[in-house]
Amino acid sequence: REGIDWEIVDPDDPWSYIGYWGDHQIIYLQKLLEVSTQFHPGQLDNFLNRSIFSYANVPYRIKEYAAILENPFETVDFDVKADQDIREKVEKMGTDAKLILDNKGKVIHVTFVEKILATLLSKLSNYVPGGGIWLNTQRPEWNDANNALVGNGLSMVTVYYLQRFLQFLSELLNRSELKAFDVSSEIVEFFNEISTVFNTEEQRQLTDVNDRVRRQIMDALGNAGSRFRSHVYTEGLSGQRQQVQKSEILALIRNASNHLELSIKKNRRSDGLYHAYNILSIANEDTAQIEYLQEMLEGQVAVLSAGVLAPKEAIDLLDALRQSSLFREDQHSYILYPDKKLPLFVNRNVIPNEDFESSRFLQAMVEDRCREIVLQDKTGQLHFNGEIRNANILKERLHQLRQDKYPAIDHDEITDLLETYEKVFNHKAFTGRSGTFYGYEGLGCIYWHMVSKLVLAIQENCIWAKQQGSEEDVVNQLIAHYYDARHGLGFNKTPSEYGAFPSDPYSHTPGNAGAQQPGMTGQVKEDILSRLGELGIRIKNGCISFDPFLLKSDEFITSSKLLTYYPLKGDKDSINLVAGELGFTFCQVPIVLRLSKDNKIVVVSARGREEFSGMQLDGSISQEIFRRTGKVQRLEVHVTEEDVLD
Repeated sequence: REGIDWEIVDPDDPWSYIGYWGDHQIIYLQKLLEVSTQFHPGQLDNFLNRSIFSYANVPYRIKEYAAILENPFETVDFDVKADQDIREKVEKMGTDAKLILDNKGKVIHVTFVEKILATLLSKLSNYVPGGGIWLNTQRPEWNDANNALVGNGLSMVTVYYLQRFLQFLSELLNRSELKAFDVSSEIVEFFNEISTVFNTEEQRQLTDVNDRVRRQIMDALGNAGSRFRSHVYTEGLSGQRQQVQKSEILALIRNASNHLELSIKKNRRSDGLYHAYNILSIANEDTAQIEYLQEMLEGQVAVLSAGVLAPKEAIDLLDALRQSSLFREDQHSYILYPDKKLPLFVNRNVIPNEDFESSRFLQAMVEDRCREIVLQDKTGQLHFNGEIRNANILKERLHQLRQDKYPAIDHDEITDLLETYEKVFNHKAFTGRSGTFYGYEGLGCIYWHMVSKLVLAIQENCIWAKQQGSEEDVVNQLIAHYYDARHGLGFNKTPSEYGAFPSDPYSHTPGNAGAQQPGMTGQVKEDILSRLGELGIRIKNGCISFDPFLLKSDEFITSSKLLTYYPLKGDKDSINLVAGELGFTFCQVPIVLRLSKDNKIVVVSARGREEFSGMQLDGSISQEIFRRTGKVQRLEVHVTEEDVLD
């Protein structure tokens, strides 16, 4: 009702926060685009060059690239004046004032291709070869238990999803008969700069990157994004258009996809799993180094969902996952990160003896009983002063002490002491509550939404393998993994096993208790999608078809039962089911699956009963169901025993 909304910085509210989550912007958009293509074929094709889209004028200002390099932990400013101006305009012209306007106060409309390019280019401008998308916009990815990774973190999760996004865009553009598209001049300039980085001969032939080349590519991409942002923040969009050739867009997609593919291969771990998040180190101006974190369930879900693995590769990954430290036997399910035993308090913040003995600075401060940097306890162990919360504070104190008290200490010794500080605390690898809590998304904890995302991703691989004509044994192995992961979900358990009512959605299960934090989590969405897949509903080119190869034969009832449902007219209704049938609804139309000798679909409507051979409805009947016109009253789908699982 109030249009687009955004968070506002409030100095009096410690929970006020601004920034962007990254992976949702890609994978949820991607899945919606896929659904649009399935249900409304040709619609996106018609949108490609139509100027019917707009931009949100969110008053956040991402800093210039140089400032991000200087401090990647504070990269987004809130423009208070812009926010006030927008809200004043809303009073006069309504919620359109929250969109980007031209100099006459009219909403700027752009094409679908431009909107897609703006999304893609923003991600690529934060790409670090071999490492992932740089998490520098003050939010983590999907899983905010890892929120401490912001600034240091690189997301391979978004790289995996971005690869699926690029494949879809390539297919979409290749279907179009158009040769060029209208795009705002500012986006065209941004596009040309990013394309230049990916299109050079050197990058096309790149099979690996060293730290120096990685930094060169990262800087080129980052500065391109910075120049675009700075111009738009100060000048806005001019409203002028240029044409971008389809061939140029496809070239960028192809070259970027090749780069992402190399990064994906490089992030396959020796144990067969894939990295989810990495750590970026930019200690000097010439290099960008990558360090790896422990395995995470989120990375396996993302790479499975990306569609980049061949069926046998997916099986290898799932075999490795089942044997990994992420599997929790008591719940027959998967924790987000490997469980670990945290060190005792007295064992933390201890400076190693070898570091003390090699540091003139430390020795001098201990001898002088200078407590600005380190403290010595009764046992002789050294600890960093508890007032030093981060390396920046330590660096300031060291330079001040050098100036005031220890002029003989050189710069290298300060650098060494900063390295000791990082070795003691390992702040760069600190993920947040995922590495310190025992509940929520903490240590030893199952997060049920992610498990459901895993189940859905495995199902996608089952369907892809069957559609590709993979060997029966390969498909069956994927199906076995699907049901093994599905077996751990709550509805398969007793209340004592689950720790709650099994039919209720709960956020997580910690290692020391049953299911916790009830609420309608995202898990429900994935579970519904998985169930529709099991029942065999497929939508392609606007037509409904059925392929229940994931449905177990023992789900068909063995005695008469009543299917109760709410039809389109709103009053409760029911259908008598007999042995060998299974009933459910889709778009509020009851569907009865019936074990039979032949494949056919019976459509019951006001016209009576119509039989169609095969397992697919035509487009007109499918559209009547999608649009919920009420003309289709019931479907009876006849499947053979060979169509379902034993």
